[in-house]
Amino acid sequence: MASDAHQSSAKPLAYLYAALVVYASLHPFHGWRATNDALFAFVAAPWPRWWTGFDVVANLLGYVPLGALIFGSLVRSGHGAQRSLALAWLVPSALSLVLESTQNFLTLRVASNVDLLFNSLGAAGGAGVAFAVHRLGWVDRWQSVRERWFIVRSSGGLALMVLWPVGLLFPTPVALGLGRGLPRLHEPLTELLEFTSLSQWLSERSWPAADFVPISPAAEVATIALGLVAPCLVAFAITPPGIRRLAVVLIVAASGVAITTLSTALNFGPQHAFAWLTASALLGLVVGALFAVLACRLSIRTCIALATISLTALVVAVAQAPEDPYFSQSLQAWEQGDFIRFHGAAQWVGWLWPFVALFYLLLRTRKAD
Repeated sequence: MASDAHQSSAKPLAYLYAALVVYASLHPFHGWRATNDALFAFVAAPWPRWWTGFDVVANLLGYVPLGALIFGSLVRSGHGAQRSLALAWLVPSALSLVLESTQNFLTLRVASNVDLLFNSLGAAGGAGVAFAVHRLGWVDRWQSVRERWFIVRSSGGLALMVLWPVGLLFPTPVALGLGRGLPRLHEPLTELLEFTSLSQWLSERSWPAADFVPISPAAEVATIALGLVAPCLVAFAITPPGIRRLAVVLIVAASGVAITTLSTALNFGPQHAFAWLTASALLGLVVGALFAVLACRLSIRTCIALATISLTALVVAVAQAPEDPYFSQSLQAWEQGDFIRFHGAAQWVGWLWPFVALFYLLLRTRKAD
């Protein structure tokens, strides 16, 4: 069995990805109904007359990472390769069967044997790729690199760093501005607490109006700088002080620019892919990278403290950033179109990432030495 010191980051990633699969499969979580149909009748139903290529590709590719992550977490936990391969296919297939059956109770979803088939094939493909990677010895090579670059018990931090660019796939009001969930929770929280003593307090708290009020250049620079330096400092919480942190800064900055460009291209078209890279955005990236470089020689405990401050400031800054009309239209396109089935779960990663990172840093504080 793998020791605590070398626990694989594939395990927390597998749990998180499974949660995103559940979200994507049962969204929008309303319209529940009673049904007299047999739960598993759809499995033996005839092949549906209407289906789209997007559904097939999404169901196939959506389960590839899950199969690969489950295989990786099982192998790193000490299970045999063949047993891990079988479980990495069976577990996602069983999850898909349960989720498709649950869709019988949702008016907006339809249980489909096509979805089940391609989910299962995707899991098998992901498990097969992970099995081949394991046989080629690449997992051992990665472990060797990980032991040289990161501290022990770094799986949670590595999982956070893998998820950070995923959160950037969902459009943000300011470049690299994750943690936008607070304003959107205001209305449902107000309704939930309508008859409690907190209702008046919530009603007095207003977030920026929907009317377009441009963010000041200084505020934009500061927010983007925080959006870059915060994940760098989180990475420094698992990276010993030294020159390796410079590579971490470069990787984080390159990932942020690449994914933000991809998100912009998906929302506004390829011809506008670099429209977000304004003078203020470029200055924010430079300032954030400069602060991250200056922190490369700081102790892990100091980096944890600075990361906590940066994440808190980022959440506050993003919550105050106004939404422009184009951003609102973009959200509607993601939430009402095909994006919600494949990419929509990224919004939860983007909203929750800073808060999960804060919780992780609190746990790391006791182990910083």
